Amino acid sequence: MIHWSALGLVFGHFLLAFAAAMGFPVVYSLATDRADLAPLALALACAAACGAALRLGCRGRNRELSQREGLLLVVATWLGASFFGCLPYAFSPYFDSFTDAWFESVSGFTTTGATVLDDVEALSNPIQLWRCFSHWLGGMGIVVLVVAVLPLVGHGGMHLYRAEFSGAKSAKLKPRIAETAAALWKIYLALTLAEYAVLLCAGLSHFEAVTHAFSTMGTGGFSTRTASIAGFESPLVEYVIIVFMLLAGVSFIQQYRLWVERKPGGVLRDFEVRLYLILVAAASGLIGCYLYSGGGYGLEPAFRGALFQVVSITTTTGFVTENFEIWHPLPQLILLALMFVGGCTGSTAGGMKIARLALLGKVVDREFKRIVERHGVFAVRVGGAVTPESAVQSLLNLVYLAFVVNFFSCLALAALGVDVLTSITAVAASMFNIGPAFGNVGPLENYASLPALAKWVLSFDMIAGRLEFYTVLVILTPWFWRK
Repeated sequence: MIHWSALGLVFGHFLLAFAAAMGFPVVYSLATDRADLAPLALALACAAACGAALRLGCRGRNRELSQREGLLLVVATWLGASFFGCLPYAFSPYFDSFTDAWFESVSGFTTTGATVLDDVEALSNPIQLWRCFSHWLGGMGIVVLVVAVLPLVGHGGMHLYRAEFSGAKSAKLKPRIAETAAALWKIYLALTLAEYAVLLCAGLSHFEAVTHAFSTMGTGGFSTRTASIAGFESPLVEYVIIVFMLLAGVSFIQQYRLWVERKPGGVLRDFEVRLYLILVAAASGLIGCYLYSGGGYGLEPAFRGALFQVVSITTTTGFVTENFEIWHPLPQLILLALMFVGGCTGSTAGGMKIARLALLGKVVDREFKRIVERHGVFAVRVGGAVTPESAVQSLLNLVYLAFVVNFFSCLALAALGVDVLTSITAVAASMFNIGPAFGNVGPLENYASLPALAKWVLSFDMIAGRLEFYTVLVILTPWFWRK
């Protein structure tokens, strides 16, 4: 049984916290030229009013949430953030419709980075700041923030934490989940400030440094320039962003061990981190060789361009420095494959995650052994630990759900008249929160040309992929609502 009053109380607190976060661009607008102050202030007032109404109207006592309530609250917070987050866009003159404003907001909070804007520079600085700040909030996870600042959730907060961070089920850093979330946010904030400082030293303005630090650490991809990072024409800026994208793609459990516990050796011994670094190095080396040998690039530009795009796609950040649609088909295919891979579990990156794909490979290897030795008993080991059968079954179910969502979303876009290449890659880029794809939504294009209904389909894909399918799809089943 779902206790709606308790859910409303927690959701009301979330909206009040969200309204406080919206105060950041409002204060910036007041401190500068007051550009777009009215849309931002009105959106903040709407979120605060709804949060206060829920807080006052839901008089249920504080209680721990059940797993069902936790899942429902996860989806509600993402939908609520996307709706109230889109209001500054909808109230401003930059977006043609509510659909476009909604798409931009969902893309921001899910850290996808897909945009419908032809001219990003036309936006005022406060709206630009809100776009990139939405990446930063969504990157670590709004739900984790809720757990950190709202003790109402209590131990039931683990349901939210697990729904948001699938990679952290077996590794709590602190005895209390709120302490864990707070510890992760401190690391996240420290890395963001570090990137901001380094980008300043690399020649960016204070505004561009902070917005791109938000987008990088959130692995989002919104930039203040239509040409993305290519617009800066600065190899130094590109190398700085490469380093911080790589860090953002590493599990924050490992980040804690690296920066707080000071155990770099333990981090490098982690099998997922090793696979992550090997994959980036191999893909970058192969693509760099192609660009140098036949792409007309010099040695350093070839490997810098390859490394940047490989890291950007693998971490699902989606920043662009090269028009990879004109590359050789093999580098393009490698980038397309990396869209599905993603970063490490428990990081801000999207994708299927490297640990899951490694586990899937071990499962296939076990089946080969079973075919040869039909009476043998073989355990699935990843990183030296035996993986329980429940985890294996959960992985196979997740792969199946991802395939189903991908297939039907591609069908929907094709039915709306979108060409096959654009349909397939736009769905993949949305599901795995990447942003740029191929076809009509390539690195130099945007999603504005897609039909309105296609944008709603892709918005669903972004949220479902960000919450890793189970959390969203389970609430659509009749079993979830049975008493």
